[in-house]
Amino acid sequence: MLACISSAILHGVQGTPVEVEVHVAQTALPGFNIVGLPDAAVRESRDRVRAVLVTSGLTWPNRKVTVNLAPSGVKKGGVWLDLPIGIGVAVASDQLEPERVEGFAFVGELGLDGSLRSVPGVVPLAASLSARRMVVPSSCAPEAALVAGERVRATRNLEMLLRSLRGEGDWDEVVAEASRPPAPVPDLGEVRGQRAGRRAIEVAAAGGHHLLLVGPPGSGKTMLATRLPGILPPLRREEALEVMSVWSAAGVRSPGKGVPERPPFRAPHHSATEVALVGGGTAWLRPGEASLSHYGVLFLDELGEFPAVALDMLRQPLEEGVVHVTRARPLLICRSGSSSSRP
Repeated sequence: MLACISSAILHGVQGTPVEVEVHVAQTALPGFNIVGLPDAAVRESRDRVRAVLVTSGLTWPNRKVTVNLAPSGVKKGGVWLDLPIGIGVAVASDQLEPERVEGFAFVGELGLDGSLRSVPGVVPLAASLSARRMVVPSSCAPEAALVAGERVRATRNLEMLLRSLRGEGDWDEVVAEASRPPAPVPDLGEVRGQRAGRRAIEVAAAGGHHLLLVGPPGSGKTMLATRLPGILPPLRREEALEVMSVWSAAGVRSPGKGVPERPPFRAPHHSATEVALVGGGTAWLRPGEASLSHYGVLFLDELGEFPAVALDMLRQPLEEGVVHVTRARPLLICRSGSSSSRP
């Protein structure tokens, strides 16, 4: 029998829909194969899914199981596909009715005890699955609800999920993270004197310009730079959602809860590597500091201490507002801040 389960994976800071096709052959030697360019984490899901199904009261089919991840030409990485693979095996082996999963998409990592663990990037994943109800672990459901709203369904383990799909139990309550007042930031009004420096900060904030502060130690460069975010305008709704997507894809929680209102401020140490600044990685492209400061401020304190190669790699993102990450395999363009960012 064949089962098709909807899911999504991360490519940079963008979610990409994926169809998990599971086929259980009735006349074949037992085995399990995953095709569709899976990485090591996806291939290892075979053992996790087998153990979880048995723990949750289901039976592992003693047949030939083939899992295809479509589109087949896109590299699949990460742990987002554990749950859809498990649901697909249950449907294809006649342990769960196909109509129970119609209109649903599944994202989550499975623990050996059947629990659903949170995954990074749930905000862009929810945005990419806009046409479907989305089942996610309860721990990351409030974050997903900020984007998907009432389409989010949350559960804590696979056994509870199966009961909810069959109509024998209720879903966990999903409440979107409530925004709270942001923590106080350094105030430019506290600075006395520094007429030229204050004027430069105000011009940079008003026009979204890059700023280079030069002077002897103790002249107030860091003091002025850390007060720049306090005079920037609040983020608009669409800008805040972009910032949330970048932070979620990086597996980093933004300060506070709910939709951010204040532009982000990032100040990496001068020992930061090129990948830490501009982003990169292997199968899972992680956003760098240039992306985490999207619509905000990237502050490079002691600029002369940064490696020359790292500074040169920042030149193109500063000009174009986008970080292009090239790999031997055609993975993706790792999107970064727009031209309105203020590094």
